[in-house]
Amino acid sequence: MTNVILDPKVPTARTAVLDDAHVGDIKGALGTIRLDDTAPRHGLSARLKTLLAIIGPGLIVMVGDNDAGAFSTYGQAGQNYGTQLLWTLLMLVPVLYVNQEMVLRLGAVTGVGHARLILERFGRFWGAFSVIDLFLLNALTLVTEFIGVTLAAGYLGLPKAASVVLAAAIIIASAFTGSFQRFERVAVTLCIGSLLLVPIYLLVHPTTSQMAHDFVTPGMPGGSGQLAAVMLVIISIVGTTVAPWQLFFQQSYVIDKRITPRFMRYEKADLWIGIAIVIVGAAAMMGLTAAAFAGTDGFGQFSDAAALARGIEAKAGHLAGVLFAIALLDASIIGAFAVSLSTAYAIGDVFGIKHSLHRGVKGAKGFYGIYAALVSVAAAITLLSTAYTQGLMTQFVQVLAGVLLPSATVFLLLLCNDRAVLGPWVNGPRTNAFTSAVVGVLVTLSMILTAAVVWPNISSRTILWIMTGCGVAGVLAAGYFFTSGRTGTKEDPVDRTGRENWRMPPLETLDKPAMSTARKAGMGALRAYLLVAMAMVIIKIVQTALNH
Repeated sequence: MTNVILDPKVPTARTAVLDDAHVGDIKGALGTIRLDDTAPRHGLSARLKTLLAIIGPGLIVMVGDNDAGAFSTYGQAGQNYGTQLLWTLLMLVPVLYVNQEMVLRLGAVTGVGHARLILERFGRFWGAFSVIDLFLLNALTLVTEFIGVTLAAGYLGLPKAASVVLAAAIIIASAFTGSFQRFERVAVTLCIGSLLLVPIYLLVHPTTSQMAHDFVTPGMPGGSGQLAAVMLVIISIVGTTVAPWQLFFQQSYVIDKRITPRFMRYEKADLWIGIAIVIVGAAAMMGLTAAAFAGTDGFGQFSDAAALARGIEAKAGHLAGVLFAIALLDASIIGAFAVSLSTAYAIGDVFGIKHSLHRGVKGAKGFYGIYAALVSVAAAITLLSTAYTQGLMTQFVQVLAGVLLPSATVFLLLLCNDRAVLGPWVNGPRTNAFTSAVVGVLVTLSMILTAAVVWPNISSRTILWIMTGCGVAGVLAAGYFFTSGRTGTKEDPVDRTGRENWRMPPLETLDKPAMSTARKAGMGALRAYLLVAMAMVIIKIVQTALNH
């Protein structure tokens, strides 16, 4: 393995860093680190200043995932099942960290976006597929963000059309300043606004001891007859908390912020801060909605986020309802920020369009045009759609995210084991074992979700059979790879010395990854599953719309 040392003044000479916009001073919302500031950080003050300058990617990607869809999902869990599903949030913490840590490592080390890496390392089919499915999923997700705006505006007594137009204008204007730092300041301010859920929680005052118990004690509400409905809510929580767009967003945002491997531990701290805030917010939402509807006719009768606000008002007063609506509005806007950027970054990365928030509109017209078009079209669709079609789109987003998430995680795992890409930063055995188990669980949940959409009356017994079949297949696959690894030729151990100065060489200089028979078979199976699952879901959605 040949180490490539990054010369900060000549970023494109020997590394894959895209252009001069992606190299320079780190200009964060809360501080700046000059390019020539290579001094070691000694003392608490110096480390804190560095952390404040780095904070942004992990915080925004995590809080952005507590968006309008998350309000509905966590609210549904609380209103229908109380706090009995809180444990799912604790189980998701290591999944969130491992997935996003791998992504930030890819961004800091390679300087190349997620979609571009998939295109270059796995071919045109998967590269095109990753961009097309991301574009479709993000476009629909953007519509759900504006649906959240209409729900919040309706509760607050504001005109819905004007609220959607104003929200779209704010989202577009914040990115069109031509300053990465100004955009991040707006985004971080919105992230701080997500903490409004804490005072709402205090006003509603759920039983903290019961929440603490349910947070660490797994359990399933109801009996076996409710298994299918409960499993769908759990899958929705997973799909809401671990979304495919997060992978594309954080990798590109880390690159755009000019974060290099020497700041890896600070970026990991940023990620942990974001995870803490998102878990606190999700738990607070489940807890306060559970308390608001407990013992009322509304318990178990979830409809939408606006109804949640009315239930909270009935429990804790008008102020609590207003704060909840404002928090929903804030979440919808920060979610729209992140989803729009992830799409514009990915398209720019794959098609060679200049894409950076450090550039003004004149210097990156295509990038800003894609961003503005996405936001504008999503806002227009929201205004022109009916309540029924909005509900159908919201359902389609959840299902599509569930279907696509396993493939996104598979490519993430493969890229993080590609020595040509990550060199001394490749995964270790424990990360690979954990992520492989996560992939198995995600595939199982994805299959259950797809089956439940195609066959709405699916029985609990069928779900158990799917889980059992996937479990057996996972054990057999693990056994195969374990035995083949012991009998095959072992790779040389990874030399991790000097990795803080290692960056990926230009993509065109890398050897293509070897495709073993097992990998080809696995990729073929993944392709077949995705095509079949997406076709079945699309047919079901069309049938539902036509029947209505």
